[in-house]
Amino acid sequence: MAELKISEMKDLTRIERIGAHSHIRGLGLDSALEPRAVSEGMVGQTSARKAAGVIVKMVQEGKIAGRAVLLAGQPGSGKTAIAMGMAKSLGQETPFAMLAGSELYSLEMSKTEALMQAFRKAIGVRIKEETEVIEGEVVEILIDRPAVAGAASKTGKLTLKTTEMETVYDSGAKMIEALGKEKVQSGDVIGIDKASGKITKLGRSFSRSRDYDAMGPQTKFVQCPDGELQKRKEIVHCVTLHEIDVINSRTQGFLALFTGDTGEIRAEVREQIDTKVAEWREEGKAEIVPGVLFIDEVHMLDIECFSFLNRALENDMAPILVVATNRGITTIRGTNYKSPHGIPIDFLDRLLIISTQPYTEEDIRKILDIRCLEEDVEMSEDAKILLTKIGVDTSLRYAIHLITAAALACQKRKGKIVEMEDISRVYELFYDVKRSTQYLMEYQSQFMFNEVPTGEGDEDEANAMVS
Repeated sequence: MAELKISEMKDLTRIERIGAHSHIRGLGLDSALEPRAVSEGMVGQTSARKAAGVIVKMVQEGKIAGRAVLLAGQPGSGKTAIAMGMAKSLGQETPFAMLAGSELYSLEMSKTEALMQAFRKAIGVRIKEETEVIEGEVVEILIDRPAVAGAASKTGKLTLKTTEMETVYDSGAKMIEALGKEKVQSGDVIGIDKASGKITKLGRSFSRSRDYDAMGPQTKFVQCPDGELQKRKEIVHCVTLHEIDVINSRTQGFLALFTGDTGEIRAEVREQIDTKVAEWREEGKAEIVPGVLFIDEVHMLDIECFSFLNRALENDMAPILVVATNRGITTIRGTNYKSPHGIPIDFLDRLLIISTQPYTEEDIRKILDIRCLEEDVEMSEDAKILLTKIGVDTSLRYAIHLITAAALACQKRKGKIVEMEDISRVYELFYDVKRSTQYLMEYQSQFMFNEVPTGEGDEDEANAMVS
């Protein structure tokens, strides 16, 4: 008897991108906006998270449009994490646009145009429209096929019923084709849009649940509709002002939404759209949903951008602006003047400032635990203590970088759990900022364009730079 060969089957593994903030699920607040110690990926920063929670609540109630918030703190203190938490807490309905200050200088358009597009991406329009639909359970579908193929188009009859009535509809070729495409059969509950003729299969009727026909686990059972077959329904579409701009810009067309190459949009187009949206609001057809625009590295913006933001925030359709910076008192880009955070005083005056504090040793330990789970790395207790100590002495970001590197070192020695020796190994392989600076000081003469002066004060300057 011939041997039956079974080909080897390989399981498909889902590949997920693990980013720096992929563990953030929200702000980790309870119903009273009090921050929990560890929740939704957030650790510590209780006062900053509480303040961010108040902002989120005001955004959801539509009370804070046109305001601006500054997240200020030293590097690695969780500013972007709080912004990501705000975005997750707002949900899918509220628009959230993200932009880095340095991006404005690499785009093929003016800085103010790029900022305007970012603003309009963060403003949603909820458009309501009424449409007539026919909803019912399919009793039977009769199709009259012509005797000679191609001699005449197909015609047929579609019988629909609700709990109160039953009607027979004449079906043309287009309707029959749509029914075939959706694989509609008797016992299905369907909805037909009268304006477009689109057929939507809502599910299978409960009355047919005992039928012995083949059905998969994805089969959805619904009640037979009651009342009239023909009814008016309100449909809500959510789009951003930027999407409306792109679709109505003749030079670009709606395909630019998919390519991302939107180019500059004329001011007249935007004015017409704003007028139309204002009309819809008065008629009750549309509702403005102010979202959030998050600008990271805000100190990278120059004086022209800050002047534009000052003016844009006064617009009645402005979103809430959240900006973040890790700079102290520094020069405002495009001027010779110094200012806190590199932001002009007149713009700084408009900002609600949320300050982030450095993480404590306990916070660093908890964050490293979360990151180990996120990166699927099993680590011993001693290794975690050592990694926490490294995080306190160097920086949290450096300690997080060592997790995956230590897991690879463990894999190389055929180990199952990351031990202290793996952490020590990668700590020796990869330098942190302090050790790298110390190395530069020791071998400064061998580097090109060395600007550290040689002399008596050399040692003091080196120590100052390291610390």
